[in-house]
Amino acid sequence: MRSPARALVLLALLAPAPASAAEDGPVILLEVTSRVGPEEAPEAAPLRFALFEDGQVYVGGARELLAGRVEKQEIKGIESQIERIRKLPGLGSSVVFGPGPRRARLLVRKGRPLEIVATGDPAAAPPNLRPIAGLVETLGSFSHPTLRPFRPAVHLARAREGHLTGGCRPWDDRLPPLPELLSSPRAVPSELISGWPTGAIPASVCAGGKTYVVTFHPLIPGERP
Repeated sequence: MRSPARALVLLALLAPAPASAAEDGPVILLEVTSRVGPEEAPEAAPLRFALFEDGQVYVGGARELLAGRVEKQEIKGIESQIERIRKLPGLGSSVVFGPGPRRARLLVRKGRPLEIVATGDPAAAPPNLRPIAGLVETLGSFSHPTLRPFRPAVHLARAREGHLTGGCRPWDDRLPPLPELLSSPRAVPSELISGWPTGAIPASVCAGGKTYVVTFHPLIPGERP
């Protein structure tokens, strides 16, 4: 018999995305990986910026997501920056702005596909890379008057064996078994993780005589894990 937790996960995965979410996900997306604290998991942070065809926009920080809507004219301003990047001579899929561990992945699905992974501080970018650095900074610090807190319906749970500073909490048996999370992430309904840290802030879990580091990555509508 399927457990209540598994049934909830299945329902969350089968539930239709909001009408504002394009079937193929965001058309412009920025992921930023930058560690602030020594125990943070930056790979579990929300998407930094995601724009859909209809103007729906999501902006993420270390843990939380905001959602809003931009007008066509504002989208055109972003698209004009993208066109400048497409015209750069000798543009590759990987660029280096300068020193530093920060990593940004820019993905454009609208028009001619574009994917660039940039490392280093955008402020240190050489002149030939400034159009890319400028767009990364624009999207990475995006602000808009329509932005409001967004509570995702689903989080992506990941786990690894390890220790964090301080104590640990017991695992909730309504969630997928930890051995399963070690092998691959699992989508879980957000209602099951109320009170747990999310995004780049990991949780320490004790179960079966082992200690795990668990993260919950917030998923926006249309995001592919």
